[in-house]
Amino acid sequence: MKKSKVKIFLLVVLILAIGFIIGRYMLPSNQTIKPSHHQTISSSEHQDYTCSMHPQIRQNEPGKCPICGMDLIPLTQKTEKGESNPYVHTMSPEAIALANVQTQKVKIVSPEHEIYLTGKVAVNEQKLAVITANYSGRIEKLFIDFTGQTVSKGQKLASIYSPELVTAQKELIEASKFKETNSALYNASKEKLRLWKISETQIIEIENSGVVLTEFDVYADQSGIVIRRDIAKGDYVNKGTVLFEIADLSKVWILLDAYESDLPFMKIGQKITITLASIPGKEFTTYISFIDPLINSQTRTAAVRAELNNPQQILKPEMFVKGKIKASLSVSGKSIAIPKTSLLWTGKRSVVYVKVPNAEFPAFELREITLGASLGEYYIVESGLTEGEEIVTNGVFAIDGAAQLSGNYSMMNRPVDNTIAIPEKFTTQLTAFMNQYFELKNSLVKSDFELTQSNTKKLETILNKIDMKILDEDAHSVWMEQYSKLKKDIGQLQTAKDIEKQRELFSALSNHIIETVETFGLKIETVYVAYCPMALGDKGAYWLSEIEEINNPYFGDKMLRCGEVKKKIKPKGKQEIKTNQPQGHQH
Repeated sequence: MKKSKVKIFLLVVLILAIGFIIGRYMLPSNQTIKPSHHQTISSSEHQDYTCSMHPQIRQNEPGKCPICGMDLIPLTQKTEKGESNPYVHTMSPEAIALANVQTQKVKIVSPEHEIYLTGKVAVNEQKLAVITANYSGRIEKLFIDFTGQTVSKGQKLASIYSPELVTAQKELIEASKFKETNSALYNASKEKLRLWKISETQIIEIENSGVVLTEFDVYADQSGIVIRRDIAKGDYVNKGTVLFEIADLSKVWILLDAYESDLPFMKIGQKITITLASIPGKEFTTYISFIDPLINSQTRTAAVRAELNNPQQILKPEMFVKGKIKASLSVSGKSIAIPKTSLLWTGKRSVVYVKVPNAEFPAFELREITLGASLGEYYIVESGLTEGEEIVTNGVFAIDGAAQLSGNYSMMNRPVDNTIAIPEKFTTQLTAFMNQYFELKNSLVKSDFELTQSNTKKLETILNKIDMKILDEDAHSVWMEQYSKLKKDIGQLQTAKDIEKQRELFSALSNHIIETVETFGLKIETVYVAYCPMALGDKGAYWLSEIEEINNPYFGDKMLRCGEVKKKIKPKGKQEIKTNQPQGHQH
């Protein structure tokens, strides 16, 4: 029985061996077995979807976010040929279609700013006549008995009985009898009537007729519309009492409200187009005649005035109007303008996404730009873009959200640039200071106490030679703050009694030097910011290095490779966050 089982086992082994030999003979050694068509499609079609606002949401098919209801976007899977630049985000054609991404090329435009204002029609105060009583009395007759009535210049408006005038007329009649012998009295009585606006014709008539007039008429000084009537028949009035106001509406004012931000683009004599909802389809063209020098504290606007001819009187006071002004901006030549929909705001910064040309996969670069004036639905770009570049105008937020989810720089996740403008000479001096710091660091790597003391003194000497007088006021203020910190750290480091105390004080110095370098920049191509979590009794400590390889100044030979590079500082403070895996802690 046992021999039979052995024979069967040997037979099976022989068959397998023959099959293996035949397979090797039929299949060439340099040929690899490729996955089936079904397997290839399955692996390529697998796609996860997520929400740009809630990245914890993941599912394997398109849909809506259960939290905010936004369309889910494909989660980018980087290929071997994918973009490694953290400013550039690569997307699949499916993701672009789902996010409805649209682009357009940057164009050069003639910078012209359109300002839209609102206001109303008002009475032209220069065409307004106020009729007052020149003497006290009683209104005997009233020929204009309602406002809005049209009157002509010289038209009779009312009649007044005045006891004072009756007395003055009697004095004139009596004085005229003695005008040859007492001309002074005669002239005085006539002048009294003239002061009451009695015409010379009326005075002569009174003198010749010898009849005292009991009523005197009030006449219109100009043609127009009666917009105010403050008297009624039988009223008593005093000298100076307002009787009527007459407005000439053949020319009216347009009063508009302009915000503070619009005032720099406006000037007297500038063309303005006026439209009214009550007169659709008709435009009136005029020019700015006055800009109020004061700002209304309540509305934060200034009054802007223009004049319009109104011969048919179709423009009526208090009608609402809209004004449009086209202002040429004070920039040289033509400028780049981009749609407002392409812009992402991050506090004081503005960013756009620029399509990477000739990319194997659709890719978009995060670009910071400097904005100029607003042109309605567009913004002038002062720097950051060039003519012909293609920017995203729709779907910007979707791209930014996808970039953030994939670990790339985005609107809210970008490297910080703390640098300020400084002279090249200062940068050179600060670079020399930094090179001496590297010598100090290397002496700690060697655990050489005396060499560290010597390098610390040299570091202080170089620090004192840095010429801060060449800095402008703002940079000088920042440097003085940093200088005082560095001076204190170096002074304390010189008092250290042993290597361990030197290493402890070196940590504080390194922290302040990192801040200084990020603010002022260097001429060195790359400075590496390294970190050891076990330094200073597991408190952790940073240092700067001229090389990427870890040489730990806090342990020296004991744990030379302990630590990892956390950041790369480029010239002028442009930081590069480390995206690859750390080197690890080697103890």
